[in-house]
Amino acid sequence: MRIVVAEDLYLLRDGMIRLLQAYGHEVVATATTGPETLAALLKWRPDVSVVDVRMPPNQSDEGLGAALAARRELPGLPILILSQHVEQLYARELLSDGAGGIGYFLKDSVFDADQFIDALERVAAGGTAMDPAVIAKLLAGGSSRRRLDQLTPREHDVLALMAEGLSNQAISGRLFLSESTISKYTTSMFGKLGLADDDHTNRRVLAVLAYLNNP
Repeated sequence: MRIVVAEDLYLLRDGMIRLLQAYGHEVVATATTGPETLAALLKWRPDVSVVDVRMPPNQSDEGLGAALAARRELPGLPILILSQHVEQLYARELLSDGAGGIGYFLKDSVFDADQFIDALERVAAGGTAMDPAVIAKLLAGGSSRRRLDQLTPREHDVLALMAEGLSNQAISGRLFLSESTISKYTTSMFGKLGLADDDHTNRRVLAVLAYLNNP
């Protein structure tokens, strides 16, 4: 894959480059500021990019702003956000266009190289890869919580794994249940949330998250 890495901390940026290259991927460009990030994304149109939220010049939301601006110019441009914080508004805006190709992970939640590469490849393929900590934060709002109260504990488990971007088959393996059982839970859960059932994993994840974050 052709990848852009947007990270202002040298050691983290260099470490990611080495990791990506070790897995056979090509880092076509790096960026250390918000404006550099936007320019690199528009110029290279990478298969996927890794973007920090807070970057120079102001260390606020320059990286995320650049990612959003690039996706407005290039709808569906695959982007994996890496941040030290759960930014609810950022995640909501990323998910709002429903185009897929989005990931959001906390830096201190990535402990395994295979996990990171798997998430990156899933995003590059147009899927969704969300950190469970980000999902928990997104689902913690008052109105969202009232809707979620309709779900059984097992349906909560299925929703959390679905929001991470897992297919029914992968969820069944994680929960040690049959795929047909997961399908039944999914149908019931969507019914309670007022969402049409859809076998397209990315599309249904985006629908659930968008619904839960837009009362």
